[in-house]
Amino acid sequence: MSSKIPIKIFSGTSSRPLAEKIAEKYGTDLGRTSVATFSDGEIQPCFEETVRGDYVFIIQSTHQPNDNMFELLLMIDAARRASAYKIVAVIPYFGYGRQDRKDRPRVSIASKLMANLLTAAGVDRVITVDLHADQIQGFFDVPVDHLFASYVFIPFIRQMNLDNLVVASPDVGGSKRANSYAQYLEAPLVICHKNRPRPNVVGEMKVIGEVKDMNVILFDDIIDTAGTITKAADLLVKKGAKSVRVFASHGVLSGKAYENIMNSAISELYVTDTISADHSKCPKIKVLSVSDLIADVISKIFNHKSISSSFIF
Repeated sequence: MSSKIPIKIFSGTSSRPLAEKIAEKYGTDLGRTSVATFSDGEIQPCFEETVRGDYVFIIQSTHQPNDNMFELLLMIDAARRASAYKIVAVIPYFGYGRQDRKDRPRVSIASKLMANLLTAAGVDRVITVDLHADQIQGFFDVPVDHLFASYVFIPFIRQMNLDNLVVASPDVGGSKRANSYAQYLEAPLVICHKNRPRPNVVGEMKVIGEVKDMNVILFDDIIDTAGTITKAADLLVKKGAKSVRVFASHGVLSGKAYENIMNSAISELYVTDTISADHSKCPKIKVLSVSDLIADVISKIFNHKSISSSFIF
């Protein structure tokens, strides 16, 4: 059935470089869109070609979520009103993913609200990469394909052939993720335990495990101000680590992140291109692309094939 239905891939404003790679890997041209902006900041996205009866994939990371999430919602609504057959939101980085529960009284569960808004706009399916919390998948009433950067990271790390390798988590919350990497890389696990008095502020930190004369790889899903990850790297080196490399799915890198990274003991920081940014100001940062992964999953979904082979863990 899918072979008779045209597929079209479009991009929102925030993810055009990644979307162009995905379309190229898939073997098609990126669909034409435009965004009109009114003087008061109101936007009006428009598909500049027909989508009637088409299988539409809209690629848009919601980094800087207030603007980019709303643009995505409007694009979904526009596709639905233009009689698209199916609408799939490809959200490589899901903004508001850190607000997945009430961690104190009288706050919003923003992740659930974003899921509700996407469903209300008319999305039929969501593809995303490394949600901050796995349970966010359950906030949606449509299928969610939760992909992992491990598909890109694991083969790359194995090619590095590091000796005396240790896998580390910058906090207890990331220990499950780090443990999965440790098992696949057949390396011991170390955990950094931190106290966070308030958002984006790191208090006391301790290392649980031995790192002396070891090459350490720290794993995280999001690096924002880089306060936690740089403090963990500095502490690991202080404890005798030979080197510290960091792999993170999403390089938000706000505030003094670049300065923090440059002044830290981190030798290399690898992020994916789920968030489009110019990292030239920080030579320690290297970018690995998830375009192959996402293009492969789009093809499998369109052709009603299993995507299990696209997962390492």
